Amino acid sequence: MLSSVSMSEQVSPALLAAREADARVSQCLKESRSFLLEAGAGAGKTYSLVETLRYLLATQSDYLRRHNQRIACITYTNAATAVISSRIDGNPLVFTDTIHAFCWSLIKGFQPTLREKIAGLPTWAEKLTEESGITNQRIEYDMGHRRITDALVSLHHDDVLTLTAALLPSEKFKSILSNRYPFILIDEYQDTNREIMDAIKAHLLGRTGGPLIGLFGDHWQRIYDGTCGHVTHDALAEIGKMANFRSSTAVVNVLNNMRTALPQAVKDKSFTGSAAAFHTNTWVGTRRPGTGGGHWKGDLPADVAHQYLEAFITKLKAEGWDFAAEKTKILMLTHNVLAAEQGYATLAKVFPYPDKFIKKEDDYIAFFADKLEPACAAFQRRRYGEMFEILGSSAPRLSSHADKIRLAETMQKLIALRESATIGQLIEHVQTTGFPQLPDAVLRRESEAVAQVGKLDEAVPDRVLLTQQLRAIPYQEVIALDQFVDGHTPFATKHSVKGNEFENVLVVLGRGWNKYNFDQYLEWAGSAGVPAGKQDTFERYRNLFYVSCSRPTTRLALLFTQQLSNGALQTLQSWFGTEAVQAFLP
Repeated sequence: MLSSVSMSEQVSPALLAAREADARVSQCLKESRSFLLEAGAGAGKTYSLVETLRYLLATQSDYLRRHNQRIACITYTNAATAVISSRIDGNPLVFTDTIHAFCWSLIKGFQPTLREKIAGLPTWAEKLTEESGITNQRIEYDMGHRRITDALVSLHHDDVLTLTAALLPSEKFKSILSNRYPFILIDEYQDTNREIMDAIKAHLLGRTGGPLIGLFGDHWQRIYDGTCGHVTHDALAEIGKMANFRSSTAVVNVLNNMRTALPQAVKDKSFTGSAAAFHTNTWVGTRRPGTGGGHWKGDLPADVAHQYLEAFITKLKAEGWDFAAEKTKILMLTHNVLAAEQGYATLAKVFPYPDKFIKKEDDYIAFFADKLEPACAAFQRRRYGEMFEILGSSAPRLSSHADKIRLAETMQKLIALRESATIGQLIEHVQTTGFPQLPDAVLRRESEAVAQVGKLDEAVPDRVLLTQQLRAIPYQEVIALDQFVDGHTPFATKHSVKGNEFENVLVVLGRGWNKYNFDQYLEWAGSAGVPAGKQDTFERYRNLFYVSCSRPTTRLALLFTQQLSNGALQTLQSWFGTEAVQAFLP
């Protein structure tokens, strides 16, 4: 499976460990045995997956063509799909797509059965009661939203997985699946929907006649709810890929101390790097009491935490850390914490959940981030062609020199206004000048907000309330948000960097979310052990901590703003070394 390597590469401990794991994968393929490749952070999981695809294409292509069959390669994201497809030159014998696309390709031909199953789904009960119910409509999956008309029924993303799991017990369905896809490879297996993985274990693994299933991933990097995590089955050969091609020796040593069951060999023993943990236990003052749910209990007051972070960044800069966005990431737990550091705290608070502004699902944020901000940036760089391309049909037609002068004056005033106006004032300015043209969705919401004025005796709809709150926020917060979303700052959440790597990583660990308590995690990971009934909680803490600590190539630093117990400090010392765990004072 592996390509030839030079003599200098062969001495790499990581390469030797990787070759051993990949050879075991090859043996499983030769024996037609399903397998799970457990590849820790930086192990080269995608490389192994691609090499497996290449091996199958080299040995099975003729057979697959003769029988009109394909290899299924299931990914977790569209980005992963694109990467894997490009590495096999888009070979048509491989179906490379997300789990939802794969499942839909299997079930869409079972229209009568789908109609029958949908009628029994609890998630459809209310909608079927409101509408005409299931008759003989066509079942479709396009936008991922539940919708029913006289002609069609449109499925939600979750419905596709649920219906696939419901069809898997059928011998006819399993036969069609295995005949179409004799090999199924699943990338990031730990992030597979739990219901789907349970169905695969119950009805496909170990089945006479296949398919052969290969799982690639790392259950210590499972950080999403509703996913399967570690998979075990008698018919599944588990293979550990004990290599780390990403990180320095210091970082890998910490990871190995954390994870003794899957020790990793480093790529270059002379690449030492650094790894250290700092706590704030020596701060004298009253820590946050945790009122209103206890999510902040034991953490530094917000202003003190900010002072500590600023001082710690100054310390790291003096030690040679480059805080350019492409070099260093500062990982924090939640977007609300990030927003406070980045300057868009008010903006973050008005939205019910982060995706509305981070993924630009809100109409205003999408207009600002995709049109107005890029257009202003292009104008300031004198990239006028780029500006017109960004604005598209909303760009004005310039028929004279006077038109160009007016446009330049309009843009200059708009750019200046961004620094001082509220969102509402800036929108009013854009409406007055007519440039750039506001999207219909924003205009509708503006009209709704205006229509609500004076209706003091009526409850304000949530959508209108959001518009009113947005309009009052300084536009500078939009600029700060846009900088963060586009990756122009060193800040990120711990969840958002899974799969990425950076030269330097500073992880800020505190409270702020009831789903995580890292002091508790460190106690449980040490001599205290995991209490009965707390394994799921422990793994949730552990996995996010591991993902965060395994991102750097060179330097890792932890800063705990929450108070740590003696047990937690002892765990850190056993992982980082006694001298690498220190108190920090600004």
